[in-house]
Amino acid sequence: MAATSKRSAEPGREAWALMHRFVEAHNRRRELADALGFRLGGGRGKILFQLRDGPKTLSQLAGANRLDAPYATLIVDKLEAHGLVERRPHPDDRRRKLVTLTAAGHEAIATADAILLRPPPAIDTLPAEDLGQLTELLTRLLDADEAKAKTEE
Repeated sequence: MAATSKRSAEPGREAWALMHRFVEAHNRRRELADALGFRLGGGRGKILFQLRDGPKTLSQLAGANRLDAPYATLIVDKLEAHGLVERRPHPDDRRRKLVTLTAAGHEAIATADAILLRPPPAIDTLPAEDLGQLTELLTRLLDADEAKAKTEE
């Protein structure tokens, strides 16, 4: 199905709809689930990727994801059941635990990166100048989101 050539009265809505259609057309959730042997839904993937930068407490994970502590614990329990994370004693406070990646967790992230960061073939059909413009626009959108999130904190 070709993209519509008729311009919408709401260009932001049209741009978002087209981006959403493109991303969903190249959805790799099934490929990722097949490669890992389970789905990373329900916040598990987000928390797993956040741990790539180093161990975090359950409170940090809950806060970063705007989750309540029991739900963050449930997500970590599921990741732990798959052998991707483990809880370790916090070096400064024995009452708290640090959630850290296991070797299997690092491997799962590498597998996910290989699958999720592989551009769809259509991306390679764009000239370098168009890719540069697309990258600039997406960077500006992400920067605007980050700035908005910081003002809401």
